[in-house]
Amino acid sequence: FNVTRNFEFPIRAPPRVGFVILSLTAIILCSSGVTTAQTINIDRVVAELEPEIHRTLLAGNIPSASIALVSGDQVIWSGAYGQSNLWARTPAATNTVYLIGSTFKTMSSVALLQQMEQGKFKLDDRVSDYLTDFKIQGEDPQKPVTFRHLLTHTSGLPPDFGGFPVWGDTVPPSLEEYLRKSLKVTKPPMTSVTYSNMAYTLIGYLVQKLSGKPYKQYIQEHIFTPLEMNSTAFEPRPDMDERLSIPYRVDEKTGAQVGAVRVKASVWPAGLVYGTVLNQANWLIANLNGGKFKDKQIISEATLEQMFTRQHDQFKGGIEGIWGNETAGFGLTWWTQIRDGDRYIAHSGSVRGYTAFVLGNRDRKLGFAILTNGNRAHPHLFKLGDRAMDLLKKYSKEKTVIRP
Repeated sequence: FNVTRNFEFPIRAPPRVGFVILSLTAIILCSSGVTTAQTINIDRVVAELEPEIHRTLLAGNIPSASIALVSGDQVIWSGAYGQSNLWARTPAATNTVYLIGSTFKTMSSVALLQQMEQGKFKLDDRVSDYLTDFKIQGEDPQKPVTFRHLLTHTSGLPPDFGGFPVWGDTVPPSLEEYLRKSLKVTKPPMTSVTYSNMAYTLIGYLVQKLSGKPYKQYIQEHIFTPLEMNSTAFEPRPDMDERLSIPYRVDEKTGAQVGAVRVKASVWPAGLVYGTVLNQANWLIANLNGGKFKDKQIISEATLEQMFTRQHDQFKGGIEGIWGNETAGFGLTWWTQIRDGDRYIAHSGSVRGYTAFVLGNRDRKLGFAILTNGNRAHPHLFKLGDRAMDLLKKYSKEKTVIRP
């Protein structure tokens, strides 16, 4: 085979059989035998979206991307573009494995809120009251860190990462060891929004402590398995490893794509997780359908409503200066905003050499998921996501069906 490392124009992998269809009817409202159905002309959507995908990959220096579109409770289309391994010229596929990054924070948050639904804590409880092995260093008892603070990046805990090369001689410390040593606020809660991986590492520890199960086991049993996220894992299994994309970055001197160092991290519960775009689509489906996937209810609709609601109006506006309009803000982990009259949820993820994004339209139950092996490609994915949503809306029609 050819072993050149030149970055070429993306090659499209064949869409997953059964997903490209002329139209799809998603039932979104039923009562008294009258059904309002949303019909989407997916061929028209894809015809206009594909040129945008190619432009996105070129503009963002993204070697490959896997994409899925959701309507109602179904994936209505998926496709893959570019090469997951430039050296081997491996075409990306919809089952290519990428690092999903901080999109996983939304999953970990649901795991924590499942404990809340069981009555084990309340959102505005002091977190320190639930910690016995260590405490939050530097915390003012008069201004305690609460669960709500953790879930809105307003806790005063620092960003942190603590990277370790996958092939190196050192490994991240245990959750307990890391938190015992590093858990320290740098400012009082609600001073500002500071995106904190440390906070979500503490969330992982709290899930473990409150559930009585090891964190990874709990996530597998209560998130991944019920949502049929069979190719999502903290450590890629051998069958995932052979589908694993190479992370890339652009060399500043030559402008060429070069492999990025794979890393582990002390804050691994904040997003060091691997998965596929079709698994990400399942996650979107559950969130767009009141916490339900097929016949499994993983979280209540009432709790999801809290997750999707902007929590602190004083911090409204663009998320981290990179996403959203003047209505945007953090819900409970989820980013939220209103655009063109519709309510949206979103979250991105990025570890060197990978960028991910999920976007959902709550009112129309439309979803967009993308995984890439491009480095820090956020603005390009945000723009593409908005374009995909606009096209899904443009080519959708609602009609009333009278059932006998």
